Amino acid sequence: MAPAFLLALSLLAQGAPAATPAEAPFPVGAPTDDYGFTAWCYGAVGGYIDLYDKVMPEVERIERAWPSPSGVEASLKVYPQLRDQGAKDMKLFAGAIEAAERASPTVIAEQGKSAIGKGRGIWTGAATSDKAKLAQAWMGWTPPARCAPTAQRLQAKASLFGKALNANNPGTQ
Repeated sequence: MAPAFLLALSLLAQGAPAATPAEAPFPVGAPTDDYGFTAWCYGAVGGYIDLYDKVMPEVERIERAWPSPSGVEASLKVYPQLRDQGAKDMKLFAGAIEAAERASPTVIAEQGKSAIGKGRGIWTGAATSDKAKLAQAWMGWTPPARCAPTAQRLQAKASLFGKALNANNPGTQ
């Protein structure tokens, strides 16, 4: 029985090649266009960062109760790094959102605001959630792999489109 099970596992492991970050699936309910998705990422990461101070006492308790092989202190160093990376990512997202809004021939800021709200919405219930469950969810969350590549692509497209919009307008290039 064990050899058959191991064979089945090895066949499953040989499935389709891993998707690149830009090909990763979209989270359920997230917009699928570059602008909307980047705004969604901004909201989701912002919500994650906003919970940092609330969850860290429970995260520390969990890490101390069930230390990893690398040790408690090594594990606890990761969370400030994740928060700081999130802040850097938010700057990338904000820059791409602003560039897209400037380059758009129509007003799209309300769509962005709605998408940011949807992203923040993944943390709905954090205020009333059991603190251990919230901390565990927070500890295991990472932004979707496609967030940064999508924001970079949006910024590049916005830059090109903005230049095209101003091509016949001397003094704006």
